[in-house]
Amino acid sequence: MDELAAGVFNDVAEAIIITDPDHGILDANPAFTELTGLTREAVLGQSPEGLFLPGSLAPGGESLWQALHFNDHCKAEITYRHRDGHDCPAVMSNSRVRDARGNTSHHVMVLSDLAALASSGRRAGRQVYFDALTGLPNLQLLTQLIQESLRHAHRQGGSLAICALDIDRFKRINDQHGQEVGDLLITSLAQRISYQLHGDDILARVGGDEFVLLLHQGADDDTLKQLLASIRQPLFLKGRCLQVTASLGVTFYPQDDEDGDVLLRHATQAMHRAKQQGRDTYHVFDTGFDREIQAREAHRQRFAVALAQGELTLHYQPQVDMFGGEIIGTEALVRWQHPEQGMLAPGHFLPVIEGTALEIELGEWVIEAALRQLLAWREQGIELAVHVNISPAHLLSGRFVERLEWLLNRYPEVPSKLLKLEVLESAAMHDIQSAMATMRRCQALGIDFAIDDFGTGYSSLTHLRQLPVDLIKIDQSFVRDMLTDPDDMAIVESVIYMANRFRRPMLAEGVETLAHARALLALGCARVQGYGIARPMPAERFPGWLQEWPGRHEWSALAMHLTGPSGPQPSLEAK
Repeated sequence: MDELAAGVFNDVAEAIIITDPDHGILDANPAFTELTGLTREAVLGQSPEGLFLPGSLAPGGESLWQALHFNDHCKAEITYRHRDGHDCPAVMSNSRVRDARGNTSHHVMVLSDLAALASSGRRAGRQVYFDALTGLPNLQLLTQLIQESLRHAHRQGGSLAICALDIDRFKRINDQHGQEVGDLLITSLAQRISYQLHGDDILARVGGDEFVLLLHQGADDDTLKQLLASIRQPLFLKGRCLQVTASLGVTFYPQDDEDGDVLLRHATQAMHRAKQQGRDTYHVFDTGFDREIQAREAHRQRFAVALAQGELTLHYQPQVDMFGGEIIGTEALVRWQHPEQGMLAPGHFLPVIEGTALEIELGEWVIEAALRQLLAWREQGIELAVHVNISPAHLLSGRFVERLEWLLNRYPEVPSKLLKLEVLESAAMHDIQSAMATMRRCQALGIDFAIDDFGTGYSSLTHLRQLPVDLIKIDQSFVRDMLTDPDDMAIVESVIYMANRFRRPMLAEGVETLAHARALLALGCARVQGYGIARPMPAERFPGWLQEWPGRHEWSALAMHLTGPSGPQPSLEAK
């Protein structure tokens, strides 16, 4: 048996070394000498750790040498110095051998050269490191090759371009022509792209229609354009003529001075940007833009914490009917009571969460908070409508009505007529049919709708008569300067005229002075809100403000003085 083991040790193609319990080399086989150029005599007594560049184990990041102390069997990808002087990727496997009493007798280490695996064509090796369809390196091998290239570029002061390439609309081609044609397309493009490479450049396939190019001489604009032009050339497959394009994302080392995994992620991000720019183009990764993305994501995560931990609150701004000065409702406006930054207005966080699931979560939170406040006010004898703003994404999310009905059922004591929903004109125009269907279903639950910021969207006159809205809000950007800007005054007059023609109630935002109020009343708009009446306030201050409001006689007397002098009036913010 010992003779058989010795024969295997000497004749096997894998490089093997045997170490004592303390990792001193006891023996090395001929394959090890052939691979590394190191003779058996030269390595006896040495530690294997000194012969190879450090490797790493995938989970936890422990080095192979640390793992040897704790595991009977371990494996890691490492780098060794080939006999020709090049640093090469390899897989090092270690097995601990114990004696009859369970103590460590020695270690057997097997060094598998990845380059040798590629040339030998051994099936097991190719399945691990090479793509079965194209024969190109896969993601696992590519990761090693990138690290090797980075080390070489760092030592030699060279550059490196990492390009992520994705075929545009490949799924459509695959679905239309079948998988066989799709596979032929992938292999044909792989060959075509390979012809564009030079020297030690590398092409890898990392996914269905995703490739990565590792260009050791960098890449200029002409190189990238030529690559995309070659992909654009027609392909003749199974009697079909197909023409495809690709989107390409590029990042450059050392300008983008990161490790391999991050560089690959950056190239992929740039590729997605190329798709957003219309496809069939390339985009170079922008480190500044990436920092913006990371900062935005950090802000989103912080806002999610705020939403979960109760840092949000609603402030309420009263709405007045100037015929008699009656309070007819309030608008709920969300605020973030930030522990470090203080009270934040929506402009600080709404743009950050736009287009994410947080936008819908916030919308539901606001509706429930408003219903909870309506219940509390009813118990205090206050019964006023509360207007809640709904984002376009929330309104058209598909489950809006079901979630709204569920929230209403949680507060059965609150009449649904007291909850008013405000949607931006642009939200209704985005998908007019879906918007109208959703709004009508909500109206069946007793909920009224208002169009917010009317006049800032598109096709207002065309859709005004179609939209099932119960109130039109004139945008404050026109109201504030209507007394000094003839164009704004003309817009306000036009909106009021349209609302009256279509028999829609209206309310003007941004009313800051009695002069604004008189002008609006003279034009036929009696409902208003703005700083001239009150700034948005916490719910606990609202009952006290309601008690003080009857003392504001200048507002209750407005309707009686329409024909009186209408000269400039002081701002009412301080009143």
